Amino acid sequence: IHYAKKYKRPVFKSNQRTDKLVNIMINFLEEELAEETTLHGVCLEVFGVGVFIRGKSSIGKSETALELINRGHRLVADDAVIIKKVEGGLKATCPELTRHLMEIRGIGILDIQHLFGVGSIRIEQFIELVVDLEEWDDNKEYDRIGKDEEYTEILGIKVPKVIIPVRPGRNTSAIIEIAAKNYRQKLLGFNPLESYNKKFRNLIQKQ
Repeated sequence: IHYAKKYKRPVFKSNQRTDKLVNIMINFLEEELAEETTLHGVCLEVFGVGVFIRGKSSIGKSETALELINRGHRLVADDAVIIKKVEGGLKATCPELTRHLMEIRGIGILDIQHLFGVGSIRIEQFIELVVDLEEWDDNKEYDRIGKDEEYTEILGIKVPKVIIPVRPGRNTSAIIEIAAKNYRQKLLGFNPLESYNKKFRNLIQKQ
C-alpha cells in the first residue's frame, strides 16, 4: 500500500462500478473474517429449513440424515460442520475434503451427489433449527404438547432446539420432518399449542 501510494499505482483494477465493487468486497470480507467454529453433527436442508442434527457418537445421526436425503431433502455437511457467524445468522458449510460425502457404518463412505444427484446437496445453509438426538430414558419426562420452547447458543446466537428421544420403532426422520414443518408454521404465525388451548377454552365455556 505504501509503494502504491508513493508511485501512484493501483493495487488492483475492476470493471465493476464502484458502488457494486464496494458491496462485493464488504460481503467477501465479512465471510472471510467471520467468527467460526467446527462442530460434530449433520446439517441438512429440510423443507427449506436449515437443520443441524446433534447427538453422541453412534446415536444414528448419519443414518437419520441418509433417510432424510432419500426422502428428497438436501445434505450440507456430515460429521464435521463448519459454522460461520455472518449476516446475523449461522451459516453452515462442509470442509472441502468431505464435501458431499457421508460415512455409514457397515457400508463405508458414500458420495451423496453421485448416488442421489445434484438436487440432493447444498454447498451452504443457514442453521434455523437444532435437533438433539438422545437415547430414550424411561425415567425422564419428555414434552408431549410442545409447551416448552428450548434454545441453544452457537457463537453467541440463540437457535430453537428440539430434543428427540431415540428408540427402536420410532421413525426419527419423519419426526425431524414434522419438526421442520412446525418451525415454518410458527414463522408464519401459527402455533398449534395456542390453537389447542383456544379450542379447549371454547369447549369449557360451552359446558
